[in-house]
Amino acid sequence: MSSGAPPQEVRFCRSADGTRIAYAVHGSGPPLLLTTCWLSHLEFDWESPVWQHFLRALGDIATVIRYDERGFGMSDWDVTDFSLSARVADLTAVADAAGLDRCAMVGMSQGGPVAITYTVQNPDRVSRLILYGTYGVTHHTEETAELERTFQQMIKVGWQRPDSTFRRVFTDLMIPGATEEQAGWLDALQARATSTDNAIRSRAARADADVAALLPQVAVPTLVVHARGDRMNEFADGRELAARIPAARLVTLDSGNHIILADEPAWGVFVDEVSAFLAGERISAPSTPAALRTLTDRERDVLRLVSQGRDNAEVATELALSVRTVERHLTSIYTKLGLSGRSARAAAVARMLTG
Repeated sequence: MSSGAPPQEVRFCRSADGTRIAYAVHGSGPPLLLTTCWLSHLEFDWESPVWQHFLRALGDIATVIRYDERGFGMSDWDVTDFSLSARVADLTAVADAAGLDRCAMVGMSQGGPVAITYTVQNPDRVSRLILYGTYGVTHHTEETAELERTFQQMIKVGWQRPDSTFRRVFTDLMIPGATEEQAGWLDALQARATSTDNAIRSRAARADADVAALLPQVAVPTLVVHARGDRMNEFADGRELAARIPAARLVTLDSGNHIILADEPAWGVFVDEVSAFLAGERISAPSTPAALRTLTDRERDVLRLVSQGRDNAEVATELALSVRTVERHLTSIYTKLGLSGRSARAAAVARMLTG
């Protein structure tokens, strides 16, 4: 697998309370919005032997919009509100800023309750929902409370230590089947992704993110994907989601990893199932106004110059891009607008002029 990162555009928007949220766009095809999990960094993830295969595979079948959660990665760290409602507001801000009137969505890990809430609150804006390694119901017992107190103390003591002794505990829960390179990268990401205080506050807020009452109200096609041996969010969590969400389908991955690794047989199953589930998004082109709103700002710039009669080289010079980058933008534009063949360029221009 190549280590170079494909082109992505990093942008910023403001959530309802003013928190600055960083989001990125890459890939081509119908839009796919990822509700973020707690451990991410928009740029660092592309170097990852743990996440890179996810980003590349999803980008091959969709235009992926992902973001760093408040308090993490490239988003604002100086925040105190990590409530579910604040996180849903962040997701809404990203969807609005990216011009997503309607799209498919992936709720990963702790991002699941956020995706579920947004889907129920905005049924016309979500076409399909994928819930991966996540949960919707929190089960509080004395045992889970004691375990959470232990984790909180470990974060307080060891999150920013130069050695990764304490962080390795979380790594082993997420990817027990990792190589030392993969485990070491995830150890490092934890300290790089956020501060100790944010890790503690956000984890405490997640313990209250119960959306059990919303599950019967999810009214879009839903795919639940969960590893049988997941230690972060147990398989029972995924099974419960599939049972409570009307007509949801459960796919069981034969793995003990919360994050499926590229060399596992389960990875091929994940890619095949997600691709098949999203195939319906690619069958027909969306209406012209909606399609145009899925274009990134850079793609709009490219299309605007093309509509003025500029060729690829002239567009590249005007926007300080390489010709190859312009070609990639045009390919993405054609895919989003549902265009193909020799007439695609003229049809794209016509859509812009009439949209």
